[in-house]
Amino acid sequence: MAPSTSLRTLYRLVDVVPNRDGMRAALDHEQLASLDAEFHDAHHERLPVPWLFLSAGIEKEKAAWCDEIARTTGCDVSERVRRTAALLMLAVDGEVYAIGYDQGYRLIPDRLKDRRFGLRYAARQVDPLQVRGLIAHTMGEARTDIALVPGGTSVTRFGVREHQQFVTSLRGVLQSNGLTRAQSGRGVTVSVEGGAGLRLPLGIEPADLVADIREIARVCRDDSPDPALEFVEHITPVKDTATLALLEQELEAALGDPADGRITLGVPGDHWTYYQAAGAVQLRIDGCGVTMGDAFELDHVLDRLRTRPAGGRLAALRRSTVTLYRHHRAAHEDRLVATPLLRWIEAGISLGERRFLLMDCEWYEIGARYLAAIKDTVTRLINRPPSVELPAWEPGEKEDLYNESIARMGDGYVCLDRKNVGNPLKAGNEVEICDVLTPDNTLVLVKRAHRSGPLSHLFSQGLVAVQMLKESAEVRAQFARKVFEQSRGRRIMPLDFVPRRLVFGILLKDGTEELTPETLFPFSQVTLVETAKTLRSWGVEVEVVGIRAAPSRTPRAA
Repeated sequence: MAPSTSLRTLYRLVDVVPNRDGMRAALDHEQLASLDAEFHDAHHERLPVPWLFLSAGIEKEKAAWCDEIARTTGCDVSERVRRTAALLMLAVDGEVYAIGYDQGYRLIPDRLKDRRFGLRYAARQVDPLQVRGLIAHTMGEARTDIALVPGGTSVTRFGVREHQQFVTSLRGVLQSNGLTRAQSGRGVTVSVEGGAGLRLPLGIEPADLVADIREIARVCRDDSPDPALEFVEHITPVKDTATLALLEQELEAALGDPADGRITLGVPGDHWTYYQAAGAVQLRIDGCGVTMGDAFELDHVLDRLRTRPAGGRLAALRRSTVTLYRHHRAAHEDRLVATPLLRWIEAGISLGERRFLLMDCEWYEIGARYLAAIKDTVTRLINRPPSVELPAWEPGEKEDLYNESIARMGDGYVCLDRKNVGNPLKAGNEVEICDVLTPDNTLVLVKRAHRSGPLSHLFSQGLVAVQMLKESAEVRAQFARKVFEQSRGRRIMPLDFVPRRLVFGILLKDGTEELTPETLFPFSQVTLVETAKTLRSWGVEVEVVGIRAAPSRTPRAA
């Protein structure tokens, strides 16, 4: 039976008139002429929407390696190379989409791509527990982190810093959806990769393909991102026209100054594959003056722009291009991709106390969503249903007695308050792993706090405890022995134990205030968020449980 879907990459195009003439006019006709591309009109009625299809053959009489091997070995060989390229463009409900076949993606002008389209869909449909890959760019550092987990894992394991990193690609397993592939049978696992484009199985039959595109558009338009993936859209571009004008003035001035680190090189997020495969980089500055090299030479670009008259440097940068070639021969058939040079430039600019970053032709304010991101994370940590119901804290009750009361909640609880293990980093020093161990091996750490200092100590204790258990066999062995002793032999811990959950139990002041994102001390909010992110990147889920104060009565006996 013929398959109903095929793995393809779908692009959403912007600034294209959604009809056949508009789609044709948007293409690079000089490029198409060089490839002798052919437009096809047959069976135009099969698709229920306006569409355009073209194909081309990319032929080389002799493969690029033939001359090199002749020089190296003396063997005179001449092997032909032929690749194909095809492009299908569709206008669906007023929006234009494109699908490349074989090398057809090269026929899509880069300026037309909606570079967040695939990412928007992935943030709404990928299972946050089955993320297989992520590319994140650190704002202001010209650094890109690429992480791959083929088997899939929780997005928290990737350790993304929500307010400092800009996610450009997300790969994972789709949750239930209305696409053709998911409807082909139960238990079908559908993977997706979203960046500028959206790579996933799409219907082959005309009605199926159009239905899939409509469902993708609906998800991007109507659905909200999964709460665990909301951070993908936390960083938003600057839209205020007055601020943008000031930023461009400052960038114009910076392009005329000696290099001071404010302007750096940044590979566009959707071009990493091309960049790694490139054997040559061509720079065309201000529409002329072609330079060819093995790598992108930022100093050369800045030197050339610095010679331009004041007021014309940014305009010259906008007219410049970067072309990547697979081979240093740099023939047309070797071309991987051509993009505006501005997409390769990152710039850090300050306006008074505010800091901004130019990245991939967009301006972003660094830290603009920092406080909102902190509050969002604290809210999720505090308001989630607790896995451990902690008892009320009696007035005047000391912390050791309270921890013993937790241990009396049921079988399997073990009080380990002040039952420390040796610190392998310093002889004579000790580390407290937790106050209470639950039956499912959750670490519970408890603190009554009138100010932020004790909570900082609590969060630091959690980090140190987990790290020691992860990294030290000696600590794991000592901890297992303490649990065995304190449980009187009823609990036997595996010698390779590393926790999967950690609960911070907090009594604010004397219980006069309920623990909420608003009542938690501001400094403690920042510390908690950074602690939770670090622990999650180690595979440890964090919960924060507010402890209520009991009505006044005689404290519990020891």
